[in-house]
Amino acid sequence: MIAQSGAFPFVGQVRYLSGSSADSTLALITLSFANRALTFNGDGEGQRAAYAVTIDVTQGSTTIRHFDAHKIIRVGSFRETQRDDESVIFQQFLSIPPGTYSLSVSVRDENGGNSNAQQMSVTVPRLGPNSLSTPISIYQVKPRARLDTVPTLIANPRSTIVLGRDTLAGLYIEGYGLPASAKVNVAVLNDAHAVILRDTVNLVRQGELSSALLDFPVASIGVGPITVVTSLAGATDSMQVPLFLSFGDEFGITSFDELLSYLRYFASPQRIQALRDAPPEQRAALWTAFWKQTDPTPSTPDNEALRDYFKRIAAANTRYREEGTAGWLTDRGKVYITLGEPDQAGQPLGTGGASGRGRAEVWVYTQYNLRLFFMNQGVGHLRLSSSSQADFEKVVRRLQQQ
Repeated sequence: MIAQSGAFPFVGQVRYLSGSSADSTLALITLSFANRALTFNGDGEGQRAAYAVTIDVTQGSTTIRHFDAHKIIRVGSFRETQRDDESVIFQQFLSIPPGTYSLSVSVRDENGGNSNAQQMSVTVPRLGPNSLSTPISIYQVKPRARLDTVPTLIANPRSTIVLGRDTLAGLYIEGYGLPASAKVNVAVLNDAHAVILRDTVNLVRQGELSSALLDFPVASIGVGPITVVTSLAGATDSMQVPLFLSFGDEFGITSFDELLSYLRYFASPQRIQALRDAPPEQRAALWTAFWKQTDPTPSTPDNEALRDYFKRIAAANTRYREEGTAGWLTDRGKVYITLGEPDQAGQPLGTGGASGRGRAEVWVYTQYNLRLFFMNQGVGHLRLSSSSQADFEKVVRRLQQQ
C-alpha cells in the first residue's frame, strides 16, 4: 500500500500481473485522492484542475523505468471541487523485470503547487507457469485474453468498500499456465485473524491465461479491516491483499471494537456488549444477524437504518464539532444522531448577547413530545441540562425497546 498525508494526501497500491515473457512483470500502480486536494479554476465550462504524476523505478544508481503523466480534471460546479471522498483515480501499468527496486511516486497540483511523494522498496515477482497474480481490488474489469495486452479495469486504490454504496467487494485475479481444472481457494480473515469466510473459485481459461473475479457479499463479512488470502488448490504458497469495509470514506474504522463504539447511539448497550464479547470466529455470523434484525427493508441489499445513521454521524461531525471533541460525541451530536433533525431549533428568549456567553439552544421533537435545552458551558460548548438529559434518555430507552 501507498499512503501519504500532508498538503497533498493520496493513497494507492502496487499490484502485479504476468507480462508477455518470463522476464517481464506488469506492475499496476494506482493512486487516489480527493478533488479538494486540487486547485480548480473556472474556464467557462465549469471548473478545471490539472495534476502531474511522476514514477521512477530505480536499482542503485540505475533508472529502470521513468514515467511522467499530466492529467486534467473537469467538474461541473464549485461544490464538486470540495469533495473529500475518493474522487480522482490514477492508474498506470509498467513492464518491469522481476527483482527488488526502489519505487518513487510523486503527485503535484499543477495549479496550486502543492505536492507529495513516497519512496518505498518493492519486490517485483516472477509470475511463471503454475502461479497466481496478486489480487487487485477493482470497481469493474474486463479480463484480458492475451499476456501481451493489459486488462481493462478501474482499480480501487484504497481497497475500501463502503457499505450502502457497494454491495460486493471485487477482486480480480489471474492464473498462468494452469490446467483447465485449476481452482483458487479463498479465505477471508477478520482483524483478529480468524477465518470468517471460505470459498473455492473456478478460473476461466483462455490459452495460457486464466482469470476470475472474486466477489464477496459485504453484509456477511462485517465492517473493519479484513485480509483476503488466495492460493491454488493443493498449493502451499499464497497471495494476500487487505480490504477495508467502512460506512464511508470519512470513517477510518480499523477494528471491530471501533465499529461498535460508533454504534453506541444505534442499539442498546446490552446488544452492543453482546457483539463486543463474541469470540472472533463468531463475529461474522453475529454481525450478519445484527444486520438483518436492524434492516428496515430486507428486500434490498442495503441496511437503510445503518446507512442513514452513519450519514447523521458525518453530518454531526461537520455541524456540531466543539474544541477538542468530534461533533458526533457532543451533546447536540448524540441527540441529532439518535433522533434526527429537530422539528424546531433556536435560542430561547433571554439568551444570546454580543459575547455569546449566554447562548443556549432549545430543540423540539413533536412526535416525542420532547423539548431539550442545551446550556452554555463555555464559549462553543453546549450541554444538555440535567432535566433534558433525563427526558432524552427516556425517549432513547423507549426507542431501543421497539
